Amino acid sequence: MAVEHLTEQTFDSAVASGVCAVDFWAPWCGPCRMQGPIFESVALELEGSGAKFFKVNVDEAPAVAGRFGVQSIPTILVLKDGVEADVRVGLTAAPALKAMIAAAG
Repeated sequence: MAVEHLTEQTFDSAVASGVCAVDFWAPWCGPCRMQGPIFESVALELEGSGAKFFKVNVDEAPAVAGRFGVQSIPTILVLKDGVEADVRVGLTAAPALKAMIAAAG
């Protein structure tokens, strides 16, 4: 599954079950532009693992970002069955992202 972009309307149902990694970002954010390819490469590498990968533009979905206390971006949030399992603020390297997902599984 490719990385899917979520909105305030689609977020809850998308992350309700399973392990989900969410990249909170904005197009004007330089570090977010560096995080994007890392996040997408891990999503491709873990395709078939059952983990789901989503992106949330904080400018378009501020209520979702606010609910999880996202104040700085990029922020990577990992959820298990809709409940926060781990969160990292700032640029997250691929090995750390994979470890977050494995720990939530």
